[in-house]
Amino acid sequence: MKRILTGITPSGYPHLGNYIGAIKPSLDLLDEKCESFLFIADLHAVIKVSDPEKLKELSNGIAMAWLASGLDPEKTNFYRQSDIPEITELAWLLSCITEKGLLNRAHAYKAAVDTNNESGKKDSDEGISMGLFSYPLLMASDILTPNATHVPVGKDQQQHLEITRDIAEKFNRKYGDFFNIPEAVIKDEKTVLGTDGRKMSKSYNNIIPLLAEEKELKKSIMKIVTNSQEPGEKKDWRDNTLFSIYSSFTSKDQQEEMQNMFDDGIGWGDAKQKTFEELNKILTPIREKYLELNSNKKHIEEILKSGAEKVREQTLPLVKEAKRLVGISKL
Repeated sequence: MKRILTGITPSGYPHLGNYIGAIKPSLDLLDEKCESFLFIADLHAVIKVSDPEKLKELSNGIAMAWLASGLDPEKTNFYRQSDIPEITELAWLLSCITEKGLLNRAHAYKAAVDTNNESGKKDSDEGISMGLFSYPLLMASDILTPNATHVPVGKDQQQHLEITRDIAEKFNRKYGDFFNIPEAVIKDEKTVLGTDGRKMSKSYNNIIPLLAEEKELKKSIMKIVTNSQEPGEKKDWRDNTLFSIYSSFTSKDQQEEMQNMFDDGIGWGDAKQKTFEELNKILTPIREKYLELNSNKKHIEEILKSGAEKVREQTLPLVKEAKRLVGISKL
């Protein structure tokens, strides 16, 4: 049976890009023929989020976004990363067989080093935490602790999965055939543009919020950058931020209809109104479920606690055996 694993780092408030790029694809993958592990990567988030109350708020936001979007905690393993202590315990064992050179090649670390070098800093590692450096190692432990077989990844995470495979293969060569060698499920990833035409990101302040009230949703869509063309003028939909956002959540028939409207000179205000109406249809049931969940946060905590207990029934014996293999066991 396939064991599929997906995590989302709570480093920002849930937005349309998260839904299109991670939440909906992870739910679409679930079926009766696989065992799934969906988790909130709050340990990873500590790298960027230093405010403890903010971290808790963001973690709850991701949990509610997943649950409101249709996740059934009875049919999947849904948990917080920090509630599974075996993950960090296994990470240490893995670190003892992982060569530093392998992590030196990780994209995020190399980018941070390049930034330091370009800014003329004497120490190329200045300001780079061990958390950022060892991020791929903790991700490997996320995957190997539940012994996942398949991991949906986009292009930006594909290297991390390759690092995980390298680590698992090395452990197996050294201690015997123990870990599954996880396979990548390459997502047909499509970058969701933000309101300013750049990739949608909280750091750019260009998001369309996923769980916002209807009024705020409409306000964010009306902010989408357009040009000065008047109603009646034919508009290019091929290189257009508004049409790109619209096409990220609509069907081909809807997109063709909007293309014809662009060709016929639809006004920007009307095009944004249509975008709002179509997106609001999708997000209304999610918003209603979110409001229900938000009124009972104790229930969310119970769901996550129950999910962690279920996962630990598998991770405890796995890590116990991994420790035995390396020579650590109780008398």
